[in-house]
Amino acid sequence: MRRMGNSGKLAVISAVVAGALLVLAAVTLEEWVLFMFFSAVVLGYLASLTLVLARRRYLVLALAFIGCTLFIAFGIAFLRMWGLAFTLSENSLGSAVSSKDSDIYFYLSLAAGGASLLVLFAGAVWPGRRTAPSRPAGRKPAPRPARRPAAAPAKRPASAAQRHPSAKVPAAPAKRPTSGAASQRKSPARRR
Repeated sequence: MRRMGNSGKLAVISAVVAGALLVLAAVTLEEWVLFMFFSAVVLGYLASLTLVLARRRYLVLALAFIGCTLFIAFGIAFLRMWGLAFTLSENSLGSAVSSKDSDIYFYLSLAAGGASLLVLFAGAVWPGRRTAPSRPAGRKPAPRPARRPAAAPAKRPASAAQRHPSAKVPAAPAKRPTSGAASQRKSPARRR
């Protein structure tokens, strides 16, 4: 539950609350409990939808959309069978088309709505894929350099002699001999 975020936690909490309120509504048959149940279901639906959109699970969205469409279609068919939908007459309760076998549309509507809610809830709480960095099994990751404190002085770059001890570094230029020192030197040709 740590990786779900606020929307996922809200979806789980509202599902638990909606289940408890459904049992309470069945026991007490109070109208206010039924309204609280529907409020918890709508809150869970919106939280699940938000999390599914954030995780980009488009297949879950498509399945939930189909389920919601069937829920509305079967609900309208049930209401039409009782003469409650799409009638312009004032006396719509008494002009039912045919109420024979209208319960099947009611049950299909409940099944489609419940299935779409379950698909959205499962898409919201199902853990995401873990993406691990791909590297060969034999190689170890390179160690990270240690961070130096902000108060520590910056190090100077190493000189060429420190980087490559075998490389020869030219010595400092020789000083020019004075005029007296030139006469004391012997040339190599004279040393026989």
